[in-house]
Amino acid sequence: MKRIMNRVLGLIGFLWFTGCTPEPPLHLFDGGDVTINLPMVKLELDTYWDYTTIYGQYNWRDEWYYGWDEADQRLFGNIGYNEPDIYLLRRYYTGSEPMGTHTSVLSNSIRGNTFRGRYNWGFWDILVWNDVTTPDGVQSLNFDEQTSLEYVRAYTNQSMMTTRYQAPRYTHAFYQPEDLFSAYEQAIDINRDLRGFEYDAENNVYVRKLSMVLEPITYIYLTQVILHNNHSKIVGVDGTANLSGFGRSTVVNTGITDDDVITVYYNTRFKTNCDKNGEAVDIAGGRLMTFGICGQNANRIKKREDVEDTNQHYLDLTMLFNNGMDSTFVFDVTEQVRRRWKGGVITVELDMDTVRIPSRSGGSAFNAIVKDFEDGGTHEFDL
Repeated sequence: MKRIMNRVLGLIGFLWFTGCTPEPPLHLFDGGDVTINLPMVKLELDTYWDYTTIYGQYNWRDEWYYGWDEADQRLFGNIGYNEPDIYLLRRYYTGSEPMGTHTSVLSNSIRGNTFRGRYNWGFWDILVWNDVTTPDGVQSLNFDEQTSLEYVRAYTNQSMMTTRYQAPRYTHAFYQPEDLFSAYEQAIDINRDLRGFEYDAENNVYVRKLSMVLEPITYIYLTQVILHNNHSKIVGVDGTANLSGFGRSTVVNTGITDDDVITVYYNTRFKTNCDKNGEAVDIAGGRLMTFGICGQNANRIKKREDVEDTNQHYLDLTMLFNNGMDSTFVFDVTEQVRRRWKGGVITVELDMDTVRIPSRSGGSAFNAIVKDFEDGGTHEFDL
């Protein structure tokens, strides 16, 4: 269990199925009580972004120069995942048929780490995910439980931010989802002859232990546009940014993102005189959450070669020049997203000696293909 906790960011729950005492006889009632125990685990980016690269274990701090100060915390919240304290539980009884069709659902909410409910003998499927809480009470995540009892779908809606990447189907970027964790177990056998149960003499009950792992099914990306040789040419950002090529929704049961491609809208901030290996640079940085690459459960991917992604990923943000003009910069970050399929740092480095100050405003776009700065700083601009 310790090894699992070190490799997977999540909440590891032991679901304790409490049977009936041997006296009175089991046949006197047609069901049993169940206690579900969900102990808390501290959430750390380090334990979840467990990529292994050719250079060894991935450490996001080694390439994250933007930082996360008190102003970022106040404006955008935590840089990592937030630990849930309320969970939503869905129980599906399939009778004598394991993996059977869901014909009804029992819904419960859990505050804390314990749930106790009554179960009929037979097979059950159990779905658990965290309730969403936000500081301002405004929630972007929506949940569809009406279309089918076989699954729950989580999705967000379009924002007011326009985007051209998925036009004409979608002309606006979508709100980013909040932190979402889930676990799903099928064919849980609550049987009359207590196969698989253990006797708890202290409490005089039979128990069956089932291990479930609550995994994140929304993924954090930290983006930073690093400006070399800026010399106050760019003085700020308008605070908005987009990252394209992600799925619009995910199935809570499986964690698989759908194939409906969208752009995600998020906020950014500009910092000057940041340290990058001894060099003073200016950085436009931000944090966003996504459902991940289309058609994938990122938790099941082990290496870059297993990523199946046919969509392009573009990062765009509007920067403000010292003459009062503004321009929207667009960067192709497709390969970086594929290398960080379950979240991580996305970096663009730009030598401002190669960028001229625009003479007009209105979001004129730089379509920038940016090579690694250390490899010569090759940039192609179409202004």
